[in-house]
Amino acid sequence: MIIKDYLLEKFNSGEAEGLGLKRLCELMGAKSRFEKNTVIEAVYALEKEGRIVYDNGRFILFENSGLLKGTLKGNERGFAFVITDNGDYFIPPKCLGGALNGDTVIIKKQLSSRGSTDEAKVVQILERGTKKVVGTFDGENGYGFVISDDRNFSVDVYVSQKNTKGAKSGDKVVALITDYPEKSRNPEGKIVEILGKRFDLKAEELSIIKAYDYPLDFPEKVNAELDKIPTCVSEEDKKGRVDFTSDLIVTIDGEDSRDFDDAVSVKKTKNGFELGVHIADVSHYVKFYSEIGKEALSRSTSVYFPERVIPMLPKKLSNGICSLNEGVDRLTLSLVMQIDFSGEVRSFDVVNGVIRSKKRMTYTAVQSILDGNVVEGYEEFVPLIKDMNSLKEVLSKKRTARGNIDLSVKESHITVDEKKNITVEPRRSAEAYKIIEEFMIIANETIAEYVFYTEMPFIYRVHEKPSAEKVEGFKTFLKVLGINVKWNADTCHPKDYQTLLETLKGKPLFNVVNKVMLRSMQKAKYTSENLGHFGLSSKCYCHFTSPIRRFPDLVVHAIIKEILNGGDVVKRFASFVTEASNISSTNEKRADEAERTMDELYKCRYMKKHIGEIYPAIISGVTNHGVFVELENTVEGMVKIENLPRGHYELDASSYTLRSGKTSYTLGEEVTVKVLGVDSRARKVDMFIICKGALV
Repeated sequence: MIIKDYLLEKFNSGEAEGLGLKRLCELMGAKSRFEKNTVIEAVYALEKEGRIVYDNGRFILFENSGLLKGTLKGNERGFAFVITDNGDYFIPPKCLGGALNGDTVIIKKQLSSRGSTDEAKVVQILERGTKKVVGTFDGENGYGFVISDDRNFSVDVYVSQKNTKGAKSGDKVVALITDYPEKSRNPEGKIVEILGKRFDLKAEELSIIKAYDYPLDFPEKVNAELDKIPTCVSEEDKKGRVDFTSDLIVTIDGEDSRDFDDAVSVKKTKNGFELGVHIADVSHYVKFYSEIGKEALSRSTSVYFPERVIPMLPKKLSNGICSLNEGVDRLTLSLVMQIDFSGEVRSFDVVNGVIRSKKRMTYTAVQSILDGNVVEGYEEFVPLIKDMNSLKEVLSKKRTARGNIDLSVKESHITVDEKKNITVEPRRSAEAYKIIEEFMIIANETIAEYVFYTEMPFIYRVHEKPSAEKVEGFKTFLKVLGINVKWNADTCHPKDYQTLLETLKGKPLFNVVNKVMLRSMQKAKYTSENLGHFGLSSKCYCHFTSPIRRFPDLVVHAIIKEILNGGDVVKRFASFVTEASNISSTNEKRADEAERTMDELYKCRYMKKHIGEIYPAIISGVTNHGVFVELENTVEGMVKIENLPRGHYELDASSYTLRSGKTSYTLGEEVTVKVLGVDSRARKVDMFIICKGALV
């Protein structure tokens, strides 16, 4: 290590720059074979780390080489792209140098045969990004290949007879890669788990879970700690807490919810409303340095699939002592706000509390009451529900006035009945959902502002303003649709986006514009710096209301309790909030991708029963290879270019149009499609455009 560091100093000073191995040994004063080998090992170690690179017989510092470092994104057709801080570069198949999807590589820019300057070749593989492959085993005579479910991993993994673990052709398997190719050979691996048969829904579901590396069980160290956690709230735990057990507090969730981390209470007052948002005090039971806390951080979020949940916390916590179940005492961190009739929070208290939920309500029942129906078992709660709805209207009006953007694209609601029949439909946004949404948003804002003004370490939920490039691209897209807007990157405000969506509500273009608008914006994330929330038009925002399923909420609770107790927040959380923010943002992105992939699996399984049927659709994407169309039920399909009318099609990216002569297909157009089939491996639905507009 000392020799390597000393050698790096020589490169940084310029003394070693441009020297070969022989000259480097002389520079370091190495004379014996042992000394020379030690220097050579240090050189190779620095090269492997990407600190120096080898070029034409000499070694130079990476930053002086003109080379670039990035992550390789493969493609099923054999080529790849490398994503770097300086942009993305195309890598032809012959220039991959044995690199595979996910690898961290060093590339050298080169001029393509067509004169393009965004082409490169891989000159060094720094780190392998794929250590295991989940896919289908295809074998005979004892050996075979694993064909990855990830089509970006375009090569098959060779498995020798001794490493098949008894897998048969057509089995879904998990294989560890044991040897990587130097150039054109296939990587070699061994099968470590057999998941079931290809096309079996449970095996396919398990394949996705394994591909995203989600554990199905909690580690033994976590389970051992669970034995020390009580199953009910003790009198000792209640000491020093505000007693809300006699208040009219309820939960409102979906019919299939099993854990309840937020409960609410509303009272009409002379000057407005008193809103109580009571959140499960998970941090009372989960400490960050414990095994449960460390596991919660590594997961960061619960992941929701149509038929199962990968929880952040074990069931004894999420469904038990931390769940605000009806009729039992539970510990909470309670925020009680005094809100006037204009929606302003005039005062608030945040306290350690104990509650006893009076009713486990469902969105369906609450919506039925709002629609004027009588629901059995809810009779005594009707006045409360009406007050809740009145407060919701006040809060919603205030948010609309300041420019809140309705960024909700059409979401899928996938259900599976007892007979395993799958249903796919749009998720309905009823007023009952909006009640809880508004209450949680005002709570998140109030808590964020409260901690912000204490200047203590914190985790904020931020959504930055769109970049100038993204804004101009979105404006170009709108112009193609015949929509002209006056704002630009410097002057755009959330209210501009809100006004645009309001003019399109109820029209076919709404969902497409909403989706492209979402793509044009920054991705919301967690950070220790308050950067505001553009989508909500909020100056200060955090996640406070779901500590059972989101780790940042759990950290927010711990910080608030430390403030309330007069503890040293800076000492405990100054560095931790940055670490937790970064890990949580990364894991949130992974969860989003996993949930989307699982939805695609279930949608494909659903559409298998609808092959040959005809549907109205909207063109939701345009590429060189065809167009994407979205059905009313949220299923998206691909119309391949070979299934379009014969012609020479070219993509006009500026107008989001695929055109051949007088024939064109543009993003947002209404079409009528026929379902041709389902590609199970790609989890894609193939469709055919019958005509533009509705079928006459």
